[in-house]
Amino acid sequence: MKTFCILSDERAFQSKSPAMFLAVMKRVGIRGVYVPFKVKEDQLGAAMQSLRVLNIDGANITVPYKEMIIPHMDILSEGANIIGAVNTIVRNGDELKGYNTNAIGFMDTLEEINFDVTGKTAIVVGTGGAAKAISFIFNWLKSESIIVAGRSEDKINKVLNRISGEAKLLTALAETPVYANILVNATSVSGPDESPDMAERLSKLDIRDCELVLDLNYGRENNFWRDMAESKGIRFMDGLSTLAHQARRCFALWTKIDVEPEEFIKALDEVN
Repeated sequence: MKTFCILSDERAFQSKSPAMFLAVMKRVGIRGVYVPFKVKEDQLGAAMQSLRVLNIDGANITVPYKEMIIPHMDILSEGANIIGAVNTIVRNGDELKGYNTNAIGFMDTLEEINFDVTGKTAIVVGTGGAAKAISFIFNWLKSESIIVAGRSEDKINKVLNRISGEAKLLTALAETPVYANILVNATSVSGPDESPDMAERLSKLDIRDCELVLDLNYGRENNFWRDMAESKGIRFMDGLSTLAHQARRCFALWTKIDVEPEEFIKALDEVN
């Protein structure tokens, strides 16, 4: 019997990961459970001790704790250490090891759609753990230029501390034309009801030479990233493929079983 979980704030109960992973476990014949846990920031250490005490085999960490969880890990994978964010935990006895499958999941998506970012300019909107993972991949794949846009200079600089790139405040993003071949939304916001301010700014964005807009969120009926891309004739993707690829990597770390990403997408389709 295997036990997995996802840890977040109240957003843990909005995640589709439990239904997705349970469906995949059933497909491959693994008896187990996957449950959401709401954890307060000051209880992260106690939550990690609970993983040990309760013999939880693996966990996903999502916003807002991908960076905060790092001090509570016994060991980090090389990727998680370089990126500075963890989204997957594997328990081995009492040892908790943190991994980052967001980065490699995004790289898998780029490979799947044959989008080569080498020598190209990228914009990453956001400054959290997802933005760090995406920026790392652009840097790893030798993008010529990486622009990180956010609301806070300090937070932008924390992303840029790990890569070379250009900082841009969101307030200035729509003031002059921006040249970029790919734009990735690495924030948790996609709909005008979630952030009217960002929706308004994006409607004024003059982005040129852009070939792809990719929103890491998925399943949003109202999506201003999609609307912006369609209005400019730019290809748009949501984060479903990236989710499937990073979930595949998580599952392999936990179970040593490699399941095709299509199985995770099928599982999500079944619960929608």
